[in-house]
Amino acid sequence: MVRSAQVADAEAVGRLLRDFNAEFDEPTPGADALAERVRELLRRDEVSVLLGGDEPDGLAVLRFRPAIWTNALECHVAELYVIPDRRGRGIGRALMDAAIELARSKGSDHMDVGTGEDDVAARALYESLGFSHRAGRPDGPVNYFYERDLSSH
Repeated sequence: MVRSAQVADAEAVGRLLRDFNAEFDEPTPGADALAERVRELLRRDEVSVLLGGDEPDGLAVLRFRPAIWTNALECHVAELYVIPDRRGRGIGRALMDAAIELARSKGSDHMDVGTGEDDVAARALYESLGFSHRAGRPDGPVNYFYERDLSSH
């Protein structure tokens, strides 16, 4: 049900990423531009992309970086997306399970993922997989994920 994307899958990945941004009214450079960028990143082994379902019906984009606090890698789930009419079939969970296993196999000891407060389904999925938005312990302070567009002043 889940497989690693290859360079030949770049067009499908580009379409899924465009659809993801369009669903949430985020700007997108378009499927072709995204496919070209994904093709380049896959060739350079700078991202790992997992595809779920038959079409494919969803994806997980993972980025790895050296950790500061340990000698391991950290894994960031940059994107997790399932086509809306295919949700509720376990594709997102299968993608996340595969992402966790891939991260472990690459030597990661930490994984993070961000989502919006309103995305209750994604938050429930992440929490059911052991992710927490609490620092250090179940009753710890709430973690916040901040972002800023650096292309403008």
